[in-house]
Amino acid sequence: MSTVTNPVIETVRLSKSYRTGFRMKRVQALVDLNLRIDKGEIFGFLGPNGAGKTTTIKILIGLAKPTRGVATVLGRPPRDHRVKRRVGFLPESPYFYEYLTAYEFLTLAAQLSGIGHKEINQRVKQTLKLVRMEHAAHQQMRGFSRGMLQRIGVAQALIHEPELVILDEPMGGLDPIGRREFRDIIISLREQGKTVFFSTHILADVEMICDRVGIIVAGRMVEVGRLNEILHSEVESIEITIQGLGGKFRKAVERIAQRCVESGDIIMLTVAKEEDVDKVLMLVRETGARIKAIIPRTSTLEDFFMSRVRKATAERN
Repeated sequence: MSTVTNPVIETVRLSKSYRTGFRMKRVQALVDLNLRIDKGEIFGFLGPNGAGKTTTIKILIGLAKPTRGVATVLGRPPRDHRVKRRVGFLPESPYFYEYLTAYEFLTLAAQLSGIGHKEINQRVKQTLKLVRMEHAAHQQMRGFSRGMLQRIGVAQALIHEPELVILDEPMGGLDPIGRREFRDIIISLREQGKTVFFSTHILADVEMICDRVGIIVAGRMVEVGRLNEILHSEVESIEITIQGLGGKFRKAVERIAQRCVESGDIIMLTVAKEEDVDKVLMLVRETGARIKAIIPRTSTLEDFFMSRVRKATAERN
């Protein structure tokens, strides 16, 4: 018999408006946002700039109050102090005491999180190792790069071993190696049974690690679901890379293609159907040119994201 568990995060018709500018014009940052995130999920929160991602996160961690609607975190109101002990948070633009070393800063974060004095030293060392920063433990943070600071920001969010981790644009400033290491950290948190909610603009990373995603546009949630549900697997186009094709055969091939890109003696074609691939292959065999690659392309999260943003924007206008 299956049991229904309480959501880690739940919002019901969550709305937020504020006034801005000289005329104090009312701006609607969130409109009737309904969301449920269960234990152990990695949830990617996506949207263009100004869509309402950071406003949602501020409400979830208790830094802002909704104008209307309800939000609960771990079954309680976000401002409940018992919730804060169980949540780790990294803001989009964190502030650091740059005169402190990484070790000193994380020690302070551990103390503020209520970790026992005897446990702090070991916990700081473990967390520095987790974010690959043990080599810089005793360096002042004023000399850190943006990527190094971001790693320390992630470390302070994890230092007290929270049940829920909320991260606002956590991959900003990370190089490709850092992003991969960060993805590994997120996956390891899920393996420990923790829940991760993060916003990001880096859609490729979302496709790799998220269980579900939500897309928000102009304060409204326009899509929520598992990636295998919202992204269909049908082939949308096929890319063919050919080397050494020239003369009349090149023109014949280009007439079949939807798109053509040339670089020296290499040409990359995009065709719509398998039948078009067969036509291209027949022409190439007659010329002695070489097929370098044939790659089917399915819909990506970036494709889906852009189409939903465009549609939602058109409906709003």
